[in-house]
Amino acid sequence: MNQYQIAVIVGSLRKDSFNRKLVNAIVKLAPSEFSFKELQIGDLPLYNQDDDANQAQPVKRLKEEITAAQGILFVTPEYNRSISGVLKNAIDHASRPYGQSAWAGKPAGVLGASPGTNGTAMAQQHLRNILSHLNVPTLCQPEAFVHVKDGLFDEAGDIGTASKKFFQNWMDHYVAWVKKHAD
Repeated sequence: MNQYQIAVIVGSLRKDSFNRKLVNAIVKLAPSEFSFKELQIGDLPLYNQDDDANQAQPVKRLKEEITAAQGILFVTPEYNRSISGVLKNAIDHASRPYGQSAWAGKPAGVLGASPGTNGTAMAQQHLRNILSHLNVPTLCQPEAFVHVKDGLFDEAGDIGTASKKFFQNWMDHYVAWVKKHAD
């Protein structure tokens, strides 16, 4: 049986991020051959093309972890109808220097949670546009624009009963997507 290491990028630095809670709950729905590792992005310097020839150690670490993964899971909040600056910064760093993108060809899934009724629909669409440009095959269906409300998580922090079937379906599709596209 193949083992699949999935790099998780949470676009929020907040300790009690809804998106981090979502990741911690949804990964429990994956099969045993899938393991998930949240990559650190809060220590990256602001992207500056002048640094491409001498990338900072946190940037090198990020690129190495992405390269070692068989898939990517992006979990994004929505900030002002788009992705967060910290997520965009991480994407830019790992895509540079030109021609040396760590993202290219990595199968990805996109999720996001928000207390707003639209979930993170706009942020996810912006992220999908970026990923398309970076040659990241991204799962399109099912979409998951998660409205954070009572019952989403149970007392243990797992996906609540009312949402479990939906999220299991999403995870099943994501697993099949990674298996189809992973090297």
